[in-house]
Amino acid sequence: MKKNTKPDEKEEIQNQRDFALGKINWILIGISIVMILTGFLLMTGGQSSLVFNADIFSMRRITIGPMISLFGFLFMFVAIMWRNKKEENK
Repeated sequence: MKKNTKPDEKEEIQNQRDFALGKINWILIGISIVMILTGFLLMTGGQSSLVFNADIFSMRRITIGPMISLFGFLFMFVAIMWRNKKEENK
């Protein structure tokens, strides 16, 4: 017995199968990009000058910013590898 489906439904199912990543993956990738950019923004500093500025050794620039960027890159890996349970069962 064949399943009665409309042509529009078949096209929609085919279009969903054409993409390597699902909607959830793209949302997670967007979140990871925001995390990476936030980390890089936290690492930025002021203008360079010939006078010593101790602010280059601040906790924000040398610890927090790189950690947030690293977590963003790790989260990017998870976002790409994420498999949706609903899609697996179909």
